[in-house]
Amino acid sequence: MTIAEFVREKRKEYGLTQLDLSMKTGVGIRFVRELEAGKPTIRLDKANQVLALFEAEVGVQTKDGTEP
Repeated sequence: MTIAEFVREKRKEYGLTQLDLSMKTGVGIRFVRELEAGKPTIRLDKANQVLALFEAEVGVQTKDGTEP
């Protein structure tokens, strides 16, 4: 699952609009839209701000899906 898919699914699960998510996490609406669109160049610190709402964070994973 990509970050974009995770955030979109969780946002909908929590009943939030993109604007709600933006306001609750302190990031701009444009960032939320780009994050959910899967923009390949996002700031990880801001991604972690959003993911923190869902008790998740960006981390390192090997290509075979295991932790290093």
